[in-house]
Amino acid sequence: MLSWALIFLIVALIAAALGFTGIAGTAAGIAKILFVVFLVLFLVSLLL
Repeated sequence: MLSWALIFLIVALIAAALGFTGIAGTAAGIAKILFVVFLVLFLVSLLL
């Protein structure tokens, strides 16, 4: 899960550098969502 978040973050950075702001914003949003899901699952696994 964390690797997918990093991949989308890299895609967002490359798209932003090339001027594709719509794609960069979408990829950054997906990366944020995946990172939050990763954190929630990580905390649940620590508790259990």
